[in-house]
Amino acid sequence: MTSTPSTDTSPASDHSAATPVGGVVTPDRLSDVPIYRQLYQRYKDAIVSGRLRPGDRVPAVRSLASELNLSRGTVDLAYQLLIGEGYLLARGPAGTVVSPQLGRLPEAASPATEPAPAQAGNQAAAPLPFQMGLPALDAFPRKLWSRLAARRVRSLGVAGLAYPDPAGHRGLREQLVAYLGVSRGISCLPEQVFITAGYRASLDLICRSLLTPGDKVWFEDPGYFYARNFLQGSGAQPVPVPVDEEGIRVDRGRELAPDARFAVVTPSHQSPLGVSLSLPRRLALLAWASEARSWLIEDDYDSEYRYVGRPLPALKSLDQDERVLYAGTFSKVMFPALRLSYLVVPLTVVDTFTQASRTFQGGCPELWQATVADFMQQGHFARHLKKMRSLYAERRRYLAQALEHVFGDQLRVDLQAGGIHLLATLGADHDDGVLSARAAEHGLSVYALSAWRVQAEGPPGLLLSFTNIASAQDALGLAQRLKIAFGWS
Repeated sequence: MTSTPSTDTSPASDHSAATPVGGVVTPDRLSDVPIYRQLYQRYKDAIVSGRLRPGDRVPAVRSLASELNLSRGTVDLAYQLLIGEGYLLARGPAGTVVSPQLGRLPEAASPATEPAPAQAGNQAAAPLPFQMGLPALDAFPRKLWSRLAARRVRSLGVAGLAYPDPAGHRGLREQLVAYLGVSRGISCLPEQVFITAGYRASLDLICRSLLTPGDKVWFEDPGYFYARNFLQGSGAQPVPVPVDEEGIRVDRGRELAPDARFAVVTPSHQSPLGVSLSLPRRLALLAWASEARSWLIEDDYDSEYRYVGRPLPALKSLDQDERVLYAGTFSKVMFPALRLSYLVVPLTVVDTFTQASRTFQGGCPELWQATVADFMQQGHFARHLKKMRSLYAERRRYLAQALEHVFGDQLRVDLQAGGIHLLATLGADHDDGVLSARAAEHGLSVYALSAWRVQAEGPPGLLLSFTNIASAQDALGLAQRLKIAFGWS
């Protein structure tokens, strides 16, 4: 076991004092590279280049942390990496020294070439500021979840070790029937509910069941480009249909592709503009689907989060002719690492979807499905949603006020009734793609509205999530960072 670097400041036995590395250890606090990695790389470079020689003593953790105004844990982590790779040797009370066994080493790469954590493919890294698609990860009841999961593991029987049902855990499907009936006005049976490994897996199941290559699909413009790309890759022909303040323009869809096989819509909270599909448009959309014998894919990705009034009923709740395929997800209401979504299909195609799920989908982990079912059955899910609605209303206000304070009239935020992101519109003289790229260079995850458009015209804009902004002070600091990234005065 590697010993901890000493915090003792007494001289080492073979050197009268610790050997500093001078300015090379001064951290760059504006860099995307973590400070402990900067210390690690710069000490390593000093050893490889010969500025630190075998047997030289390095400063004690406590001393270096004090000198650089860092936490002891940051310095200790850098030292532990160097010890683990054999560059340093911890001698307990005698201090920490450059390993005496080291000879002349090959020159290392410049620390400037080391990729930032996101570039290095670290998928477990903390979310970037403004990153979309994530709930408030800090507010999820992890201890409660751990207890429920542990209880499920302890009660695991032989059946729980077999292959899962491709259509989904029966208990979870039953809980979803109850939840959707109360919260979304959807009347269905457990047999109509299919559990999938994410929204794109739901789209895949739809394509496997109902799509014929070459089928035309109405797609909101602007709209969720990941879904558009997935459908196109599955053989569909997306037809961009413009969106206005009432949602997708059904009249334009009829003109552009009256015989389309599908329409993909986000009625409760249009992605990305945030508007809700009006009742006349909903009825018009259902009428078209009934006439054309087409299917409506309702992506209800974040309808639970509405801050003015109650959540709107689902389009599926108005479906008298069984033309709506309803897609929901646990990624936005619990956490995305679950990889659990669900699809409610009409009774007329249950057998088709059941066969497709058995042929093309292996099912989702039984443990997580059963734990989610317990989470819902015991009332934790409803309490969590209520808590998150209040929390998100507060965090949304933090970000909106911070953007207004920092940017003034340089951008405009129009708060919609719901959702988990803000749309900040810009003047026509700005390029939102360029601004998004500048933000990324400063470690900020901001989407350009233009990336969601195909043919639609409109002002440039930026999409920013507020879910993981914990305080008004954090929001103000991030808004200031964003303005610096843009290079605006």
